[in-house]
Amino acid sequence: MATTKTGPTEARARGPRGAPAASAARPRPTRYGFALLGGVQMTLIFTLASLAVPLPRIGAEFRLERPELILLSAAYGLSFAGLLLLGGRLADRHGGRRILTAGLLVFGAASALAPLTPGYGALLAARFGQGIGAALVAPAAMAVLRTLFPEPAAYGRTMATWGGLSVLGATAGNLLSGAIAAATSWRGTFAVPVVVTLAALLLAPRLLPATPPGRGRSIDLPGALLATAGITLASYGLVLTDAHPWGSAPVLLPLLAGLALLVAFGTLERRVHDPLLPPDFLRDGRRVLGLAGIGLTAAGTATVFVLLSLSFQQGRGWDELRTSAAFVPFAAALLGSGRLAGPLIGRYGPGRVTAAGLATAAAGLGLLAATGFDTAVPYAYGLLPGLLLLPAGGALSFAGSAVLATDGVPAHRAGLAGGVLNTAMELGPTVVFAALLTLGGDAVSLTAAAVLFVALAGFTIRVG
Repeated sequence: MATTKTGPTEARARGPRGAPAASAARPRPTRYGFALLGGVQMTLIFTLASLAVPLPRIGAEFRLERPELILLSAAYGLSFAGLLLLGGRLADRHGGRRILTAGLLVFGAASALAPLTPGYGALLAARFGQGIGAALVAPAAMAVLRTLFPEPAAYGRTMATWGGLSVLGATAGNLLSGAIAAATSWRGTFAVPVVVTLAALLLAPRLLPATPPGRGRSIDLPGALLATAGITLASYGLVLTDAHPWGSAPVLLPLLAGLALLVAFGTLERRVHDPLLPPDFLRDGRRVLGLAGIGLTAAGTATVFVLLSLSFQQGRGWDELRTSAAFVPFAAALLGSGRLAGPLIGRYGPGRVTAAGLATAAAGLGLLAATGFDTAVPYAYGLLPGLLLLPAGGALSFAGSAVLATDGVPAHRAGLAGGVLNTAMELGPTVVFAALLTLGGDAVSLTAAAVLFVALAGFTIRVG
């Protein structure tokens, strides 16, 4: 593969009198840079899912009630989603690699402190800290990725692969966290983000190009505050629907406050000179469909992982290791489908591939809804078909949606695109999952998810 061209970073890479700096003179194979960024992105989503399987053990150790466990599980995602737009803007303003490094330091420090925490409060703070660091890292990684692959065609092919990394990270989180917790303790699951962070900090200066700051761009601080508070409060209200009746004060107060702040954010963005989220960014119908595909696929995958993990442990009496092992076929199908996504997108276009992926995933959700929660039905033919179809379609949907969401994004908005894409990925499970749980039983929730997948597939097929 060709080495990375200096392109827009050339001016910063030169020393006195225009001589190239020593670090800039070394070629950086793009495949190594992509592998580093991809590993980091997978780890961010791994961390999001890493407490799902060992959560009952944490609750027993700290004597936590269900609302506390729900908040502990959601804390990382709340701060991650709430700060992503600001993280994207900071990456565009100050340079992707610089913000990537800062985010990795925060993320790594919080990950290192989490297993040392003596109680619930400290662990909750560490999870929030991980999310803050991740909100800087995720959009900054996409800003650096845009510099690594400046040509639109190469960038499109890269995004087809990038789209599948997040669902792969979530799958790895569910698989490995159970195995690690069974072998050591739930504290051992935090070793993965610590090791990856240290490796990324050491390798980033060698493998990743420096990205120039966006001269003259300001940070919309009022917009950032409104977006962060609005997304966090609204998401928190939705998270509470699993522990409190829908419409009760604990749910409605943060939900309504968050929605009011988001309305204020939308009004402000139309008036400021340099908005945090430019209104024209979401006027592209293909981009909106891509973001919807990412959010819905993430929501469907997260819903299956949470509901089936609880069903396996509470309904079938399986331990953590066996629960994790049940998702091994899921991971295999995900990897196989992910390898096909890029060539298929190149041949048929991202819209058709996304639609096909959504339809396939809907079939998997339907099968799981029909047989997945009946403990009398054997795993081999009761759950396995659905656990193969869902990831096979999900990998295609993620890949095609990522291409749709980032197609035509200029380099100076790469961080913004990363922030918006990851926000959709984080908000999808929170919003859709909470809404699905209000419908009734687990099977009803998965059936409703399948209907949403089919409906979105119908809209997406039209974009080609």
